[in-house]
Amino acid sequence: MSYSTADSLRPVTLDDVRGAQKMLTGVARVTAMEGSRHLSQLAGSPVHFKCENLQRTGSFKLRGAYVRIAGLLPEERAAGVVAASAGNHAQGVALASALLGVHATVFMPHGAPLPKISATREYGAEVRLHGQVVDETLAAAQEYAAETGAVFIHPFDHPDIIAGQGTVGLEILDQCPEVGTIVVGIGGGGLAAGIAVAVKAIRPDVRIVGVQAEGAAAYPPSLAAGRPVSVQNPMTMADGIKVGRPGDVPFALIEELVDEVRTVGEDQLSAALLLCLERAKLVVEPAGAAPVAALLAEPGAFAGPIVAVLSGGNVDPVLMQRVLRHGMSAQGRYLAVRLRLTDRPGALATLLGVLSVVDANVLDVSHVRTDPRLGLTEAEVELHLETKGPAHCSEVGHALREAGYTVID
Repeated sequence: MSYSTADSLRPVTLDDVRGAQKMLTGVARVTAMEGSRHLSQLAGSPVHFKCENLQRTGSFKLRGAYVRIAGLLPEERAAGVVAASAGNHAQGVALASALLGVHATVFMPHGAPLPKISATREYGAEVRLHGQVVDETLAAAQEYAAETGAVFIHPFDHPDIIAGQGTVGLEILDQCPEVGTIVVGIGGGGLAAGIAVAVKAIRPDVRIVGVQAEGAAAYPPSLAAGRPVSVQNPMTMADGIKVGRPGDVPFALIEELVDEVRTVGEDQLSAALLLCLERAKLVVEPAGAAPVAALLAEPGAFAGPIVAVLSGGNVDPVLMQRVLRHGMSAQGRYLAVRLRLTDRPGALATLLGVLSVVDANVLDVSHVRTDPRLGLTEAEVELHLETKGPAHCSEVGHALREAGYTVID
C-alpha cells in the first residue's frame, strides 16, 4: 500500500502509535530518562535525556522496524525483507526479523563501520556490501526487492515505521508528564514525526524542536518550499541523520506538527558528544548528540522541562577517537601547533621546558629534521597538547612566541 502527502487524513494517528506500543511490549525496552544537572543549570530549567542509545541494537530503530515487519501478511513474510542502511536501521531490521522468524537481507555501503556490519550479521541478517554512499546502497536494495519479491523496509518513509518510533513520545509523556519542550534529531524524519504525532495529540502545548546537522539540513529548505527537496552531497560526521531528502510521509507530519527545526555545526556536535560522555557517562553517537548540541548552542531558547532524545549510541571507536579530539579542541582543551626551531642538541628539550612552565601537557611530538621546506639549520616540530581552555591556549601561544619560536598556522 502506498501513502502520499496528498492524503486528506494523516497516515499516522495516536491510535496507530498506541497500537505499536502494545506490539512492542516485551520487544523494545522502555529506555531510561536521566537528568542532566549541567544542562539544567545552563538552560535555567530541568533537562532530561531520553536514552534511546541504551535501546536494544543501540538505537530507536528497532521500534519502527519491528512494527513494520510484524504487520506484513504471511506471504510477504515468506518472501523475506530487504533494507539499506549504514548502521542503525540495518541492526533494527536484522533483530526484528530474527525475532519474527523472517529472512532479512541488508545492503550496506562499503564504508560502513565494521562494528555495525558485524552486529548486523550477528543479529542474523544476510549482509551485502554495495556502493560507497547510502543512495547507491538504497538503489541496490530496491532493485533486489523488485527481482526477488522481498519487502523493502524503508528506514523512515512508511506509516508503520513512524508509528513505531512514536512510542518514544508516549514514553516521554509517561516519564516526564510536565515536559515543556522535546528536542529530537532529524534525518529522514521518522522519529521526529512519530514523537510529534503522539505528543501533540495528548499535549498540544508541548513544543517539538527538530535538529539537523548543518551539512545535511534538508528540512529547512523543504519547509520553506512546502515540499521535500534534496540537499546535494550531504556532509556530516552524524551519519545517523545524514539524509539528503526528507521522506514524503514524515515531511507532511513534521510540517504540520513540529514547531521548529534548528541546525548545528560539527564543532557543536563534537562538544555535545564529549559532554554526554564526561558529564552523563553515556556513549552517544554524533546523530544522537544533536539535541544536546542545540541546547549547548542556545540553552535559554527552550521552555522547560526539556527532554533531549539521545537517539543512538552506535559509534565506531575510530570515529569516537576523532570526534572526542575534535570536541576537546573546540573547547580549548586540545591544541595542535607546528613551529620551527634551530636544529641543535638540546633544542627540543628547551622547547618542552617552555611548555612545562605554562603547564601544557604534551600528548605527542613529531620532530622533522630533513625536509625540502627546511633550511640547513632548521627543524620542524608538531606538538599535540592537552590544555585547559581557550585562555590557556592563548597563553601557550604567547609563551612560545615570547621564547622566540616561529609558530606556523
